[in-house]
Amino acid sequence: MVCIWEKKLSSNNQFNNGSNSFESSDSKNVASNKIKLATKSPHASYFMPMLQNFAKRNELNEVLKNRVSKSCELLDNNVKLYSNGFEKIHHATDILQYSDKTDEELQNLETVFVCAGRIISNRLMGKVAFFNLLDITGKIQCYVARDILGEEQYATFKKLDIGDIVGVKGRLFRTKAGELTLECSELTLLTRSMRPLPDKWSGLKDVETRYRQRYVDLISTPRTREIFNKRSQIVKEFRNFMESKGFLEVETPMMQSVPGGATARPFKTHHNALDMQLYMRIAPELYLKRLLVGGFEKVFEINRNFRNEGVSVRHNPEFTMCEFYWAYATYLDLMDITEELFSYIAEKVCGTTQITYQGHEIDLGIGKWTRMTFYDSLEIIGGHKKEFYTNHEALVNFIKSRGEKAVKDEKIGKLQAKLFDLDVEPKLITPHFIYHYPTEISPLSRRNEEDPSVTDRFELFIAGREIANAFSELNDPVDQRVRFEEQVAEKKAGDDEAHPMDEDYLRALEYGMPPAAGEGIGIDRLVMLLTDSASIREVILFPLLKNEIL
Repeated sequence: MVCIWEKKLSSNNQFNNGSNSFESSDSKNVASNKIKLATKSPHASYFMPMLQNFAKRNELNEVLKNRVSKSCELLDNNVKLYSNGFEKIHHATDILQYSDKTDEELQNLETVFVCAGRIISNRLMGKVAFFNLLDITGKIQCYVARDILGEEQYATFKKLDIGDIVGVKGRLFRTKAGELTLECSELTLLTRSMRPLPDKWSGLKDVETRYRQRYVDLISTPRTREIFNKRSQIVKEFRNFMESKGFLEVETPMMQSVPGGATARPFKTHHNALDMQLYMRIAPELYLKRLLVGGFEKVFEINRNFRNEGVSVRHNPEFTMCEFYWAYATYLDLMDITEELFSYIAEKVCGTTQITYQGHEIDLGIGKWTRMTFYDSLEIIGGHKKEFYTNHEALVNFIKSRGEKAVKDEKIGKLQAKLFDLDVEPKLITPHFIYHYPTEISPLSRRNEEDPSVTDRFELFIAGREIANAFSELNDPVDQRVRFEEQVAEKKAGDDEAHPMDEDYLRALEYGMPPAAGEGIGIDRLVMLLTDSASIREVILFPLLKNEIL
């Protein structure tokens, strides 16, 4: 039977899932386009807005119309498409733990398992069928038979599609092929899937679609689920480690009147009630150090930062960091605790400190880390002599020849940092602490007492990228004011990323901040490292993308 449905819906259409009934009043707005469905069900009109949207976007096809037709038949038989109240008791892993049981042990098992999940495959064979059920912990095979479920429930099952979410109850047995299987004595449709999932063999291949429709990616790509389960573990173990060392977890403002703590371009926003401009934070640093002034000696925060900069395989404008600050410690203490932290997390999450990242074998074990000064790295790894990297004009010309921006009035420390980015950073595959950075590119770091032209600061590099930044903190309010003023001058000269003046932070320092050291570690890059993910978008559930035209 074929029924032609016109675009004729009023604003007061109602659909009651409880009674599975549809009420419609007449509408004068009738569209010229018509959608044919293989059903005369009165429930078909309920689905017309969705179908018309599919048609408008050139997505309507026979598969979608077939799903709607079967949904109408389910409603005609008083089957709810979106049920509520099913109590899930067991997960797939609770069932899979019986995989080693013998047939006799399974027959004697009295447990009735109650599970729920998404149908990801279905093999109908007349009066019986097998299907795979996926939940957050894994997948199990289920068996349904008309003689067990009964005519009514089995008829319902035959109208289900891959992607539907169902609840099942039953006992375990082993098939002739030896596969552990749940024999369903009850089956309940919980959620109807109106769109088909990607083909199980090819999966979701388009990279942008995977990122944009992460919900589908998580269903169809086991690797994606593995990455985000591991990400959760990494954050958990990071937190456990910090707390085991006596650090207090705190929360500081996401919206700030002065965007400080790093050199980066911020996102702007506006608070209407207070009529004030605010910035999404680029770092929590200055607030965390205010807490050191207040008497907290060990603090950490795991949260979001926002930087209005480019998007790449290593950068997302919204990203997660852990920053921690430790009174009466130095940057050398932070090197030690960082080695211990990474080794601990790798052992907990990966089961070993020896990992593989993009084909490189990397050992995160304590004692396997290299420590080298910034200038030594330019010479030993970069292959540049001191006579070259201290020559301002030569640096400008060289950096320009490599396709990077450089201007004549740029400070030599910034030029040296660009040289480092070009010829040193990509070569730092095994863990390297690069320390004693130039003072003029480290506005918040403490000067080295033996050589004030450099700071007691290090950056951690693994797999050719920065993973962490740390330093002994500058707690001299006079020196800090001078450096802020230098940054303000650079901002006036056109540097959008220069650090602004922060009078309240200076006031806090004037009350006295204990000697301390602080560090920021990129959680996203750490997850990339421990999951062997090449792009930061692989480890962020919903990375920023250009607007989709819908």
